[in-house]
Amino acid sequence: MPLNNTDNGSSRYDKRSKRKKTNIILNGLIGVVILLIIVVGTIIFSGGKDEDQPADSAANEEVNNEETSKENSSDEKDDATNEGSQEGNSEEEENKDNEENKDEESNEEENNEEKVKEEEIVTEGGSSADVNRTVENPAWQPVGTVQDDHPTAVYDQSHVDWDEMLRAITYATGLDRSAMTVYFLGNDGVNRSVGTVASPNKDEMYRVYIEWVDGKGWKPTKVEELNSI
Repeated sequence: MPLNNTDNGSSRYDKRSKRKKTNIILNGLIGVVILLIIVVGTIIFSGGKDEDQPADSAANEEVNNEETSKENSSDEKDDATNEGSQEGNSEEEENKDNEENKDEESNEEENNEEKVKEEEIVTEGGSSADVNRTVENPAWQPVGTVQDDHPTAVYDQSHVDWDEMLRAITYATGLDRSAMTVYFLGNDGVNRSVGTVASPNKDEMYRVYIEWVDGKGWKPTKVEELNSI
């Protein structure tokens, strides 16, 4: 009997010892599992924040780019507007200058015409019975020439001298060169010529005396207003 009690006690001791070891192992495993859960959770949460940060940064960068683009676009529009305004002002100033120049030229021509008319010397009659009145004007000027040398007048319609003589005649009479009729153009002395011309309907008929000025061309000297041709 004593021997059996000892065996039973030893058996109980072994069972308790095994339970303790098992409990220790289980507790250790539970601790490990909890630690792993904490580590994994930390990694997940920290990783999520890191992923959000680049997204936020990209969004901010996109917004900044859009704002910069808008500012650049606005600056370009302002520059274009300023350039357009400057070009418009430049064109306006140029047009204004051209108009002023035209006005000045027109005024100068009018003044010259008025000066020429003021200096006209008009007398009734003339060199023959077909003359109503005679006009002479010291303000008349040579009409210019392209001829370097002019030994004598050339009465050939294809020659430049003929063209320049008609220019002097139209200058003195005011007739339209393309419409007037030339009845006569010939010699009136050394470096002098005389021409008879009229308007198409003969409302205006003139005998015009011209003379050659070296280097300057033909110059009107006298105009007779005719009553018949």
